[in-house]
Amino acid sequence: MSGGVGPTCNDISLPKEQEHEFKQEQDPTSLKTTTHPTTHKAGFFSFRQLNALAVVIVLSASGMVSPEDFAFVFFSLIYMYFLSKVAFPTLQPSREATVFDPRSKLLRLYVFIGAVIGLFLPIAYILEGIFEGDKQGIKAATPHVFLLASQVFMEGVAFSDRFSTPIRVFVPVCYNSRRIFTISEWLRNEFYKVNEEDGGSPRRLYIGRALAIANMAFWCFNLFGFLLPVYLPRAFKKYYSLAYKVKD
Repeated sequence: MSGGVGPTCNDISLPKEQEHEFKQEQDPTSLKTTTHPTTHKAGFFSFRQLNALAVVIVLSASGMVSPEDFAFVFFSLIYMYFLSKVAFPTLQPSREATVFDPRSKLLRLYVFIGAVIGLFLPIAYILEGIFEGDKQGIKAATPHVFLLASQVFMEGVAFSDRFSTPIRVFVPVCYNSRRIFTISEWLRNEFYKVNEEDGGSPRRLYIGRALAIANMAFWCFNLFGFLLPVYLPRAFKKYYSLAYKVKD
């Protein structure tokens, strides 16, 4: 996942099957030693994608997901395929390089923090809101969780050998940018629902505010401090370096 932390080190987590590929020994005389294969052949969805898809379906069935968010997910899928055909075609999937080493302990910690702040705690917050009758809190937090779960699913799709590195960058950057606005609405709702009906207990009010602030801080840093200034330039550099090699 990704806010950056995902299969491409961008918004939520790292597939175990891809991690296994990195642990395999490679021939030191081979050209592939300079890159790390990051793609997998198209097939059934991974367990992580299925979990994310389940969250998307449940939230969609709740009726709290706006048509605009549905349209955004649909548009991102169409536009991703458009970019892959027009602007960033796949070069040589077997030689596609990772931008960062997924075995990094720091990366794993960053991914874990993103998963806890972005998915696990908000989902727990929504479930608790069902029992406390906090309709406003649930409605405010749902768009962020829906879009982040959609992002995790889409990152799995983009990580197949049908898409190049820039496309894998596009998913977390696109979704992270959109979610900043949904988190802003969530934060605004938490600070304006005092003394209103269906607002939950005072304890839940403070928890909701803290959770919204934590998500705003983390995902703003992820977008403006990691994805745009660090991940994006390195990904494009590797892609175009490989493009020149392929031409030669």
